[in-house]
Amino acid sequence: MKDINWPTSSDMLVSFDTNEDAGVYRISQEKAIVQTIDFITPVVNDPYIYGQIAAANSLSDIFAMGAKALTVLNLVAYDNCNITKEMLNQILRGGLSKVAEADAVILGGHTIEDVEMKFGMAVTGIIHPDKIIRNNTAEPDDSLILTKPLGMGVITTSIKADLAPQSAIDKAIFHMSYLNKTASEIAVENQVHAMTDVTGFGLLGHCSEMLKENIEIELEYDSIPIIEEAFELAEMGLFPAGSINNRKYYSQNVEVQKEGLDLDQQTLLYDAQTSGGLLIAVSKAKADRLIEQLHHAGLDWSRIIGKVKSSEKSRIVIK
Repeated sequence: MKDINWPTSSDMLVSFDTNEDAGVYRISQEKAIVQTIDFITPVVNDPYIYGQIAAANSLSDIFAMGAKALTVLNLVAYDNCNITKEMLNQILRGGLSKVAEADAVILGGHTIEDVEMKFGMAVTGIIHPDKIIRNNTAEPDDSLILTKPLGMGVITTSIKADLAPQSAIDKAIFHMSYLNKTASEIAVENQVHAMTDVTGFGLLGHCSEMLKENIEIELEYDSIPIIEEAFELAEMGLFPAGSINNRKYYSQNVEVQKEGLDLDQQTLLYDAQTSGGLLIAVSKAKADRLIEQLHHAGLDWSRIIGKVKSSEKSRIVIK
């Protein structure tokens, strides 16, 4: 989008010139609106669950910035030759269930006919202008926490190929439809330094967004939560194209020091996620308490997966 003179304002606190999760616009000294939009093609066969996952995915960017979701507009593109009114009704009902769970409201939306089903939401949230949590403000000696396991990309691809075991489908559905709202609220309470959600760029892509001059990220591979069935599916090569592209693009910043880590295991760290968890940078002194609170809230799959270190090289090290 070069050579385009976008309108600007001193009240634009976060815009698309950075890799942040959502845009932020100040409307008063005490309030700023947070805006995001996202939609996905079906990742599961059940229309209601697909609606839930699409909604959780759309709402996630609001939570990733530490904001509260307020309003939603539905975005629907559907093939009326293959999508019945009942299926469309179930998709919308699934989305509504997650919007209600997020304590937000649906104001309306827009529907068009298309050759491929797509569903998502434009979401508006609210936050204090001084309390925006960005994705590139991690500090040396921070601990890194991941609040959902990896593997959703390879599992959803295997679902489309009708090769996914039911156990993998059940786990992926559970995590993809799980809102990041509670994790975000706990993170805000603990005054975390940086936060983002792990979605299409995979864990290592979103870790790359956290990188800045004079810091490196060190990840402990054995501490990273990964859905067990994803390993076998990875060995079968059932990665979405996005995961392979992520590896090609982001591997230049990655140094693998762990012995015996094969290419499939490495690629799981690049796996393009749908409605993944939050990646949180928090001071080491608060990390154990944050994990304890996440587990107490039912997010017992959350893990400390690494740390941020001072370094002359801006890189990600896998140990």
